[in-house]
Amino acid sequence: MNVIKNCKRIVIKVGTSTLTYGNGSLNLRRIEAFVRTVADFKNAGHEVVIVSSGAVAAGYAKMALSEYPKTLEEKQACAAVGQSQLMKMYESFFSMYGHTVAQILMTKDVVDDSHRLELVRNTFHTLIKMGCIPIVNENDSVSCDGIKFGGNDTLSAYVGIACGADIIINLSDIDGLYNKDPRKYEDAVLIDRVEVINDEIKSYAGGAGSSRGTGGMITKINAAEIAANAGIPMLIINGEDPFRLYDVLDGKHIGTYFARRK
Repeated sequence: MNVIKNCKRIVIKVGTSTLTYGNGSLNLRRIEAFVRTVADFKNAGHEVVIVSSGAVAAGYAKMALSEYPKTLEEKQACAAVGQSQLMKMYESFFSMYGHTVAQILMTKDVVDDSHRLELVRNTFHTLIKMGCIPIVNENDSVSCDGIKFGGNDTLSAYVGIACGADIIINLSDIDGLYNKDPRKYEDAVLIDRVEVINDEIKSYAGGAGSSRGTGGMITKINAAEIAANAGIPMLIINGEDPFRLYDVLDGKHIGTYFARRK
């Protein structure tokens, strides 16, 4: 099944584990590969919105800190420094392929307010109409309890709703949803399609993901449920090799596909 055959507008969420090395520094080779594949999605006629993590890591790398930030204050400070670095990097790479990017920073109180959500929706539609690639991140420098999405997995679902996406592609640090943790169990089986997200499906999720990310598989399942309830399917694939996005573009079925609710 070609999951994007009839999908015009695509949200692609890329996590910190995809964008950085194990030591927290930005993985420029992988980022460049990601940008190239997204540029080809655009060239093939798709409209693309990116939900990108990585601001904290970019700030960490820019300031050459001795250890990765642990406290909320340290992460917010790194995000403040790193967000501009992240956008500068995206601008540089995308410009090589003739595409223009735009920055959108969000907090959850935006989507909780119908008027503000409509303003964001209009901004997405206008940018996309102008041919831009919106790049969205949570406004980490000012987010706090009550206005946090709880990670960019959740943010990607709300962005998908706000921009009217046909599908969300979530680049993870794992091939998809397994019936048990493949890092611990050799007989773990990849589930290629989920029709209904229920307690059994949620029980397959383990704990947190990479040490540099903010969530694990459960946050992705929860995000898929939010999207599915809004009529948007989600595909989770491994982001270690961004060129695997070409497999999706070519109609190959990889990862785990969460169907939308009908």
